[in-house]
Amino acid sequence: MNKPATPLRSVLYAPGVNRRALEKAASLPIDALILDLEDAVSPDAKAEARATVVDVLASVDYGFRKRVVRINGLDTDWGAEDIEAVAGTAADAILLPKVETPTAVSEALSALDSAGAHPDLPIWVMAETPRGIMNSAAIAGADPRLEVIVMGTSDLAKELRVRHTPQREGLVTSLGLCMLAARLHGLDILDGVHLDLQDAEGYQLACEQGRNMGFDGKTLIHPKQIEPANQVFGISDDDFLQAEAIVTAWQQAQQAGKGVCVVNGRLIESLHVEEAQRMISMHRAIHART
Repeated sequence: MNKPATPLRSVLYAPGVNRRALEKAASLPIDALILDLEDAVSPDAKAEARATVVDVLASVDYGFRKRVVRINGLDTDWGAEDIEAVAGTAADAILLPKVETPTAVSEALSALDSAGAHPDLPIWVMAETPRGIMNSAAIAGADPRLEVIVMGTSDLAKELRVRHTPQREGLVTSLGLCMLAARLHGLDILDGVHLDLQDAEGYQLACEQGRNMGFDGKTLIHPKQIEPANQVFGISDDDFLQAEAIVTAWQQAQQAGKGVCVVNGRLIESLHVEEAQRMISMHRAIHART
């Protein structure tokens, strides 16, 4: 059975120490919010951020927006306390940073279980180091509770010593490997952030590149990036109508005992119908939110 369509077009990072940003996110047209305890928080503010995130999760209604907490790694001074603090919150998922091995997934899940987290609490993982990229297939299959791979392209670019170019040539191989790993294990996968907030054209191109590579959505660092991501990674009305036409024609062909049909001059087989059904489901899920 196919899992329900869950839009992840726009996933916004917000520093866990910034209560105003965390509260404002509840009114933004994002699909998910990452309440960040890791990179966006300085070492001397970790405890404050942790307390703020726990309080916000208990007091703010985010509606349909997924609430994802990015903790610090278990190999840091803060990771274990993060897990203890967030295990019993209303978070919809926990995001693990810099995951490099399947063992890291198992250890985090064991720590969450020991802290009293719900046994079905999903986890997401960051792919942002060379070792993590090379182990991405094994990591993606580490546990059924793993739902999403998040590309950490900023850290990855630094590790690989690649330039930030419009076509992201230095990152394409890593993006492709993680895409294959995600689809191999039925996971969703999110593209990395675009750091230049003044580069609207470059951001648009990055969104389109990510969509064309198969990504389900994009991680964001500012609300001004939400609308382009929702548009690019969404399902247009024209695509929705085309998908409906494919499904209808296929059903009529099946009733007539045929294994193929033609829609607008294009040969349609069962694989095209499956993709059309996915698009219809996603379109409806998005519009149910608006």
